[in-house]
Amino acid sequence: MTQNLADTSRPAAAPIAANAGATRGWWRDAVIYQVYPRSFADSNGDGMGDLPGIRSRLPYLRDLGVDAVWLSPFYASPQADAGYDVADYRAVDPMFGSLLDADALIRDAHQLGLRIIVDLVPNHSSDQHEWFQRALRDGPASPLRDRYHFRPGKGENGELPPNDWESIFGGPAWTRSTDPDGTPGDWYLHLFAPEQPDFNWENAAVADEFRSILRFWLDMGVDGFRIDVAHGLVKAQGLPDIGGSDQLKLLGNDVMPFFDQDGVHEIYRSWRRILDEYPGQRIGVAEAWTPTVQRTANYVRPDELHQAFNFQYLGTYWDAAALREVIDVSLDSMRPVDAPTTWVLSNHDVTRHATRFGNPPGGTQIRTAGDRELGLRRARAATLLMLALPGSAYLYQGEELGLPDVTDLPDEVRQDPSFFRQAGQDGFRDGCRVPIPWSGTEAPYGFGPTAGGPSWLPQPAEWAELSVEAQTGDPTSTLELYRSALAVRRATPALGAGSEVTWLDGPEGTLTFRRDSVEGSFVCTVNTTGEQVLLGAPGRVLLSSAGSVEVNAGEAVLEADSTVWWAV
Repeated sequence: MTQNLADTSRPAAAPIAANAGATRGWWRDAVIYQVYPRSFADSNGDGMGDLPGIRSRLPYLRDLGVDAVWLSPFYASPQADAGYDVADYRAVDPMFGSLLDADALIRDAHQLGLRIIVDLVPNHSSDQHEWFQRALRDGPASPLRDRYHFRPGKGENGELPPNDWESIFGGPAWTRSTDPDGTPGDWYLHLFAPEQPDFNWENAAVADEFRSILRFWLDMGVDGFRIDVAHGLVKAQGLPDIGGSDQLKLLGNDVMPFFDQDGVHEIYRSWRRILDEYPGQRIGVAEAWTPTVQRTANYVRPDELHQAFNFQYLGTYWDAAALREVIDVSLDSMRPVDAPTTWVLSNHDVTRHATRFGNPPGGTQIRTAGDRELGLRRARAATLLMLALPGSAYLYQGEELGLPDVTDLPDEVRQDPSFFRQAGQDGFRDGCRVPIPWSGTEAPYGFGPTAGGPSWLPQPAEWAELSVEAQTGDPTSTLELYRSALAVRRATPALGAGSEVTWLDGPEGTLTFRRDSVEGSFVCTVNTTGEQVLLGAPGRVLLSSAGSVEVNAGEAVLEADSTVWWAV
């Protein structure tokens, strides 16, 4: 007997009211969709996505079934690092639109029942920020220099960097400034590109400024902030040398004097007080790369932020034992601080999971296309596993289309700053940032208003088959799988909410766990092997990443690299 999907029609979302979620934290089991503005939708045909383009596609996101939208930076910026080099935190870059466009987008989203989370970049500014430019113009005596990390160099004439820190993008983490008289001056710290000088958070003016920035956007109506490099704001006293450690790994077990210092937590306690002043449960989400999940939990203690990205989960390969271990550690670490665990498989900084899982284990930066069919099969299964876990899930734009990384971009079109610096963050993040396809058979596939028009990164010809238009209505498509999964999740109380899973026995290479609620129970079965596996059918099939499920005499056939949801 073949069991098919249940009815997954989704009721329309209600508009977001000011007191929405007042009795329960809406973020605790929310599905949040990351929009990378330059690659989502281009309204004016210049090849660059923008806020009006995003606004026009909000109904698509509502119908997909997500709860909130996280927008990567759209602030005024020279774009040395795709907007993560901010020149003015209270202005929209003209390439993306205007403040009026941002206001309209927030209002429309709330009318559609979607919340808006914006990126905040507090570790560093652009070197074109007014503070930094004045610090250079005014010379070594400028008090504005204390808002950054200016230091004299080592060596006889100050010709060597102040310490041995390396940039995450490769090369030294220091650049020497030029004094107003044209002579070589002090060095300034930049953990990322030279165009991104780090703020000195020991300076009170920096803390005051960011509290003001928070209020500016909260007054605009945003529902929260994703905090970029949340673990990097405070540096160890004296900026000590590190020695021979590999500094270039954002995710590793080494303790670094520029990451995850205890002083960051007082900053987030002060921010939490501001967030709590506003109605509607505004939230803070930490991008905190820490040595352990237990250290990540420090960022979401009851008086700090609400969520933190679970990068340990993102970095786990498609292996049953490894996945079970990271799930257990994640849930166990967050439970004592009463914070929801978050789950994420892809974002704008790592190779898309449809490509990662089609390659042998190799971290989060993969340079080869791998086995496309295998990668997509595993990616679909991994998504259903993620959405079955207790807590909040993050989706990255285009993963619902099964998009792979574009691994063969010509060097001349790449824009990732780490690509142009030796070593660093591998320099291949452009591959996951290619504009997504919406419709049609010719590039830019509905990304822009005109067939044959430009896109800031070129799209592969085969993406015509992966567009929203091509996949809509096809019950076997990845898009329809996501739509069904999010509808089932919304309609099934045992999914998302809570903090517990009950593991059940199963064959080697599989995972089986149960989730319970007063409304009923749910079982998730996962086969991470490359072969079919027989398993006792736990109940009625709700959804399968591999399509229909064969159930005979109480035994179910789990297809290779697949996940099945069951109602018990």
